Amino acid sequence: MGQKINPHVLRLGPLYDWNSRWFDERTYKRTMLEDHALRKKLLEKLKMAGVASIDIERSINSIKIIAHVSRPGMVIGRAGTGLEDLKKFLVSLLPKKKNMPKIDIQVEQVKEPNLDAFLVAKNVADQLEKRLPFKRILIQNVDRVMTAGARGVKIALAGRIAGAEIGRKEKLQKGTVPLSTIREHITFASVPALTKKGYIGIKVWINGPREK
Repeated sequence: MGQKINPHVLRLGPLYDWNSRWFDERTYKRTMLEDHALRKKLLEKLKMAGVASIDIERSINSIKIIAHVSRPGMVIGRAGTGLEDLKKFLVSLLPKKKNMPKIDIQVEQVKEPNLDAFLVAKNVADQLEKRLPFKRILIQNVDRVMTAGARGVKIALAGRIAGAEIGRKEKLQKGTVPLSTIREHITFASVPALTKKGYIGIKVWINGPREK
């Protein structure tokens, strides 16, 4: 079961909450697509700030966006100018309405980037695109995650690794990653890396430290 279901989805409710928090039965499809577009554009715009995830909360006349980043200073900017520019950018993405919703942006820092599966996967993707040896990439990132306090980590690659003619899979695991145990705080991310020989799929599972 754990190999076939996204570990985050499996733990929705007991451990994790939804990334989009709202419900509108009449405009569900349109709002969901709007959330997807906002999240995609923000992930691209805040890439240099080390964005890990984007949460969206909607009410009747407001949209609250919570950005989890490793370098919040790059988002906020000097005297908050970065947030104002980001609000203008978001307003330009939203469809023009008679009553435009109020946009509230909140920036939260990711305390330990090496324990966030998405940031680790993006780091692996960037290194693969720079054509570094994949075995060294796997070993370095796994060691970095374990040093940060994780109880287990698994990184899997699939595709034409190192420019091979035939696609294959490579993985490295350290510690314990029990995917079917719902009480375990497993974070998961899947990120593609575009190399000269094609895409390489990257999957990262991290079993975080126990909460005290």
